Amino acid sequence: MTDSTNSDSPFDLKSEVRRAVASLEQKTTGSASSTSDLSIDEELNLHSIGWEQVELVGGVSVFSVPAGLWNWGQGEILGASSAHAQAFSHAISRIHKEAASAGGHGVVGVRIERSVHPSHVEVSLLGTAVRPIGAPPVKPEEVFVSDLSARDFALLMVAGWEPLGLACGASFVYAPRRQMSAVLQQSSQNIELTNFTEAMYASRESAMERMQRMAIALKGTGVVQVNVVEGPMPFATHAVGFAAWGTVVRLVKESHQLLHPQMVVSMNDAVVAFDAEALA
Repeated sequence: MTDSTNSDSPFDLKSEVRRAVASLEQKTTGSASSTSDLSIDEELNLHSIGWEQVELVGGVSVFSVPAGLWNWGQGEILGASSAHAQAFSHAISRIHKEAASAGGHGVVGVRIERSVHPSHVEVSLLGTAVRPIGAPPVKPEEVFVSDLSARDFALLMVAGWEPLGLACGASFVYAPRRQMSAVLQQSSQNIELTNFTEAMYASRESAMERMQRMAIALKGTGVVQVNVVEGPMPFATHAVGFAAWGTVVRLVKESHQLLHPQMVVSMNDAVVAFDAEALA
C-alpha cells in the first residue's frame, strides 16, 4: 500500500498508528478530558453537526410504596403508579442538574433501568452529556434528555427536528377476582381471562395518556423511540402493570428536511496489514 499523494515514498502504517496514539496523549492548553459511553462512530456523528460529548452523567431515585398496597383490591393501584411517576421525575431532575453542571446542553443515549418491588420503585438514568462545540453552560431546566443514540440525534437535528426531553407514563391495576364458576370453567377449557384482559387495557390507556400529557407539557409534537414494559407483577400475580417512555420531539425548521443517503464504499484492507501487538 502506498501513499497516493507521493508514489515514491512508501506509506508506513505502523508509524501512522503510533503517531495517532501519541497525539491522543498530548493535551492542548485549556482542554479537559471527558468520559463517554458513545462509540467512535457516534462521536464522529456528533462532530459532523457541530456538537461534542462532555461527560457521562446520571440520575437515580428510589421511591417507597406503602405496605400492603399490593393486596387484593379494585381499580388502579394509585400508590404504585404515583411512586413510579415520582421516581422517574426525580431521576430526570437529577440528570438535568448533572448535565448542566458538566457544561452540557443535553443528554443522549440515555439508558433507562427501572424495577418495581413490593416496597419501592427504582429508576436509574445514565447517558452522555453533549453540547454545541465550545458553547457556554446553560441552566438545568434548559437541558434536554433523550434516549436516542448519538447517531439518531444527529439525523433528527439534520432533518430539522430537536429533542425536548423524556416522557414517561405508568399504571398498575388490579385484575378483578373471578367467580368460582369461572375458575372451574377456565381450568378445563381454553378461554380468555377477561379479568386480566380488561386490567391490561385499563393500565395501558392510563399509562399512554400520562406519557402524552408529559409530551404536551414539554410542547412536543410527538414521542419517538418509545419503549414498553407490560404484564403481571411477579410478586402480585393478581395485578398488572404497563409502563411506556420515549423522547419528545418537535419540528424547529419551517418544514421537515429530507435526507438524501449516499452510497459509501468501504476502503478497508482485505488483509490485516500488521499485528496490533507489534506496536508495543
